[in-house]
Amino acid sequence: MRLVRNTGNDRVVDLIQPAVRAGRQLDVVTRFLSLFAFAEVIPQAAAVRRCRFVIPPESADLLLLGSSADRPVRNRLQARWFARELGKWLQDKVDVRRPASAVPQGAFVVRDGADQALAAVVGSLAFSTEGLGLTPGNQMALIQASETPEEARLLSQWFDAQWSALSADPSAKASLLEAVDRIASHRDP
Repeated sequence: MRLVRNTGNDRVVDLIQPAVRAGRQLDVVTRFLSLFAFAEVIPQAAAVRRCRFVIPPESADLLLLGSSADRPVRNRLQARWFARELGKWLQDKVDVRRPASAVPQGAFVVRDGADQALAAVVGSLAFSTEGLGLTPGNQMALIQASETPEEARLLSQWFDAQWSALSADPSAKASLLEAVDRIASHRDP
């Protein structure tokens, strides 16, 4: 395993983007799901054949509209469009499960068409601009990336164990889609 600084050219997004291609699967454990982080990986996300998300309980704030670090991109007024794109992607390619308690750390696992783990990243990260290293984040964050197929396989087994322990509840995806649709819907000023 190697440590990821999540700044400069050593960011989570730099590890994930090249690995996520057509026909591959992406597994994600995250505390946050930012529209603006999704906007940065739309082409790669559209290419995956399947994605599994573990997100916090419904009572948690997913920070769909990002954090204070996302203010410049929020000011571009593209949130509705990003939300529509995220909603389509969630509907078509993503399975969602929610644990009963908070999600303390994040993980990304990329698998090939035969479900073999190719790459994995785990630690203080999230599907947010800060978690992907697109905006400045917590300097104390500890993030590790797999360097060998064996390390990726071990982290994928950890994800599989978490996924299997959570019950399949259609309302988890439905509530996430509803939250995204609220942002995508047109409203009077």
